Amino acid sequence: MNERTLPQHIAIILDGNGRWATSRGLPRTKGHEAGSHKVRLAVRACHERKIPVVTLYAFSAANWNRPGEEVGNLMRICREFAEEAHDDLVSRGVRVVVVGDIDDEVPTATRKATERLIENTEGGTSMTLALALNYGGRRDMVSAMRAVAAQARAGLLLPEDIDAQTIRRFLSTSALPDADLVIRTGGEQRLSDFLPFEAAFAELFFTDTLWPDFSEATLDEALAFYARRQRRFGRTDEQVRRTAEI
Repeated sequence: MNERTLPQHIAIILDGNGRWATSRGLPRTKGHEAGSHKVRLAVRACHERKIPVVTLYAFSAANWNRPGEEVGNLMRICREFAEEAHDDLVSRGVRVVVVGDIDDEVPTATRKATERLIENTEGGTSMTLALALNYGGRRDMVSAMRAVAAQARAGLLLPEDIDAQTIRRFLSTSALPDADLVIRTGGEQRLSDFLPFEAAFAELFFTDTLWPDFSEATLDEALAFYARRQRRFGRTDEQVRRTAEI
């Protein structure tokens, strides 16, 4: 596999933690803890394969609907990840950013640990790791549209000048490229409000592997799947082949 066949932005939906634990007679929290260890493995594996951008669906805005104890444990695990992965990410030159809103609902300890991680990795240039934390794609789009409407109302933006790139600038993902490959573990085959705008042309790889069982082999299977796909973006097969020959 060469750089021309590697995705520039991989987005991963980390699904199956609870079912992994339940199938073993364990509390769901144990599945989330096991899944956190696999997050570090996945980040290292993507870094070693020179993937420029990786976005992880760490906690969705809809996850607040889960039982309070589970939500509290998920927030604790997010905090522990930010603390325990800090030194490794800094040494690898990985820049960490957050997409979503961590200012209001996210507990203070989790928010501060995440902000420290963001600040201390700001100079990283080897890879960007985006944590989708308290993220909802539709909510993000609504927020962007409100910002666009405010600009138009203030006379700073003409309605006829609004296009997809205008909206893109106001999304929390504005600093990231569009996703090329979305990987979802756990057997479900949907995006679940994850990057609905940014993944419009992404290749979708679904696997029955539960997230705590994720391995480098799973990642390589997804990368091989991506390498076999023809990325046309509305063009014909012949146009794509001609471009590839240049």
